[in-house]
Amino acid sequence: MSDRAPQDPGHPEWTEAPHAESAVEEFADGEIKSYHGRVDGWLLVVYALLAVWGVYYLFAFWGGLGPGQAR
Repeated sequence: MSDRAPQDPGHPEWTEAPHAESAVEEFADGEIKSYHGRVDGWLLVVYALLAVWGVYYLFAFWGGLGPGQAR
């Protein structure tokens, strides 16, 4: 196994890890491989939307019996 990160031309953002260990971590006898890299932009957008929705839900439905339960 080499000490360099995989060089896939479709993923130029893959770089070597900033620490001395290998950039690829293997689990389950090589079945699962973990690379060090950055988080995709679409996933950051999903996280932001979930946070905004959570704050809205907190203020809109805090307390009481819950949505549709008040009589």
